[in-house]
Amino acid sequence: MTEKKFIKALQGTRYEQPPFWLMRQAGRYLPEYRELRAKAGGFLDMVYNSEFATEVTMQPLRRFGMDAAILFSDILVIPHALGQKLEFVAGEGPKLDAIENAEGLVKLSEGNVDKVLQPVYDTVKNLRSQMVQEGMAGTALIGFAGAPWTVATYMVEGGGSKTFEKVKAFAYRDPVGFAQLIDIVTEATIHYLKKQIEAGAEAIQIFDSWAGVLDQDQFAQWVMVPTIKIVNAVKTAYPDVPVIGFPKGAGILYESYAQNTGVDAIGLDTQVPTKWAAEVLQPELPVQGNLDPVALLVGGDALEKEARRILEDLSEGPYVFNLGHGVIKETPPEHVGQLAKIIRGEA
Repeated sequence: MTEKKFIKALQGTRYEQPPFWLMRQAGRYLPEYRELRAKAGGFLDMVYNSEFATEVTMQPLRRFGMDAAILFSDILVIPHALGQKLEFVAGEGPKLDAIENAEGLVKLSEGNVDKVLQPVYDTVKNLRSQMVQEGMAGTALIGFAGAPWTVATYMVEGGGSKTFEKVKAFAYRDPVGFAQLIDIVTEATIHYLKKQIEAGAEAIQIFDSWAGVLDQDQFAQWVMVPTIKIVNAVKTAYPDVPVIGFPKGAGILYESYAQNTGVDAIGLDTQVPTKWAAEVLQPELPVQGNLDPVALLVGGDALEKEARRILEDLSEGPYVFNLGHGVIKETPPEHVGQLAKIIRGEA
């Protein structure tokens, strides 16, 4: 079996040239993606078409040779599979039929989860064989899901938010009812991740994109508790599959998250100081991150300076190079090529 550098790094192996992949590495910055998107129609049409989703996942690997592929999908397939109406509106993003209170939970049902998500499982299965066919046997395949808190923010707000007033008000006003929502999403997420692993995912990332909007107590309740439950369930069933947690915006609470959730590795957002991460987090577990996506957008000397600083700061321990958030859609593909050469020591 081919040794996979990305998996070994998550298991604690240190490399002079670390493995790398990029959040949103498959997407709108690539012309071949935009061409396929035009054929597919809507965003969900791509996600639920395993042939298209497989092709989109493969596109950046062919160009840049990342050490890991990440399944092309979206964190909001879980509420959609639970029966919540979801659409992606051009220029506005996701729109959901908002669940405003505990009474709205009757809209949700686990009965059709696998039926809705079967194309995603098919994509994972197809990717494993496609990667081998194209000579990428050393490239790992990452499955993922949104963390329950982050997914719940969209379910309650009805889409993206800048203030998160509705979801936080629900949680403060009716913690028992909100816990029911979190539990529903948690159980569906556990099932979803296990099915991805069954289909061939070799590592899992849990995206908690809005972890940073909560205070310490709410963070413990709505971020930590469900994450612990998910990690325990996945690790019990598949102890050899690494789990990466990404509590974006958690700040000083990163340390508690790293120590207590049971994740095998932790993704760093751009705001996490790398020297602090090397001193506090890296002795506990491998870290992943955290180049500013804007530095990648700009490219040139600014990109090289930032990338080399991060590589130097995190060079003494197990590490996966990544961004602190996703690739910006206006990023020139040649800047990703420049970054790949820097990481590999070719520039």
